[in-house]
Amino acid sequence: MKVCIVGGTGNISGPIVPALVAAGHEVVCFNRGQSGPVPAGARAIVGDRSDRPAFEATMQSERFDAAIDMICFDADDAASDLRAFAGVDHFIQVSTVCTYGVDYDELPVTEEHPLRPITDYGRNKVAADEVFLSAHRDAGFPVTIVKPSTTYGPKLGLLRQIAWDFSWLARVLEGRPILICGDGLAIHQFLHVDDAAVGFASMLGRPACIGQTYNLVREGYTTWRTYHETAMAVLGRQVEMIGVSSRDLELLNVPGHEICTDIFRHNVYYSNEKLRRDVPEFAPAVSLAEGIDRVFGAMQADGRVPPSEPGGWEDQIIARVRTMRGEPTCTDG
Repeated sequence: MKVCIVGGTGNISGPIVPALVAAGHEVVCFNRGQSGPVPAGARAIVGDRSDRPAFEATMQSERFDAAIDMICFDADDAASDLRAFAGVDHFIQVSTVCTYGVDYDELPVTEEHPLRPITDYGRNKVAADEVFLSAHRDAGFPVTIVKPSTTYGPKLGLLRQIAWDFSWLARVLEGRPILICGDGLAIHQFLHVDDAAVGFASMLGRPACIGQTYNLVREGYTTWRTYHETAMAVLGRQVEMIGVSSRDLELLNVPGHEICTDIFRHNVYYSNEKLRRDVPEFAPAVSLAEGIDRVFGAMQADGRVPPSEPGGWEDQIIARVRTMRGEPTCTDG
């Protein structure tokens, strides 16, 4: 098939392209050309989807068999996609588990769970998804909605629980303690991008997937404490984890703490049973330790492990916690 990926150089989409090429598809990536070259075997079309008339005309002129939109973020983007990809045999909308919110009726969360997003990102994705699903119900538009959770890889890097920050890796290497949220026992799911790519490539063009919504997650779950301990084992250094409540992280203005407030402090556990039923090829094989090792190696090779900041915000908070507990305030482990 001739397949368009809107995006194609991002955290998840980058590995999807070689998976599609290996499966024999002709792959074209449409993006602004600002995130580096498209993966080998694909062709690039440089453009801006916000210029809707030009985007839609270009997509129609190419006559694609299928498309995957990695960067459709709201209802207007979705409406434009309907015009741009009218006539395709299969269209995959990349949504998010953030559409469910965090007020769950049950765990694991299935695709039938009520949608209660708590962020603008989640609310806008709900609106975009509904545009596609309405088009499917009313006119047979051949859409599949895919909802990834935390999908990590070399492009994204190795996240931590309390904030959008990568300096924690340097702290571990230096033997310095790190902060976690509470006891670190909130559960989460981590899927390596190579496993995600298998899921996308395997569902593309599969009739049973049209009109369906799928959680794209690894089976089972782990805790954030175990995640950090696994990373320490990979890095070869065990350090102390010091718990601070989510509320205190907010009050202390930890940089980038919003990701913890909105997602990572909560129990996050989604079912992939439906996807495994319809797409049996999706069988995640990259273990957490192997995935962390791969991503950390790539970050090191690219010089993307930022230095720690001795005496910075993390050391200051740790010192305050230890003072409150009557413990020594040294932060070098």
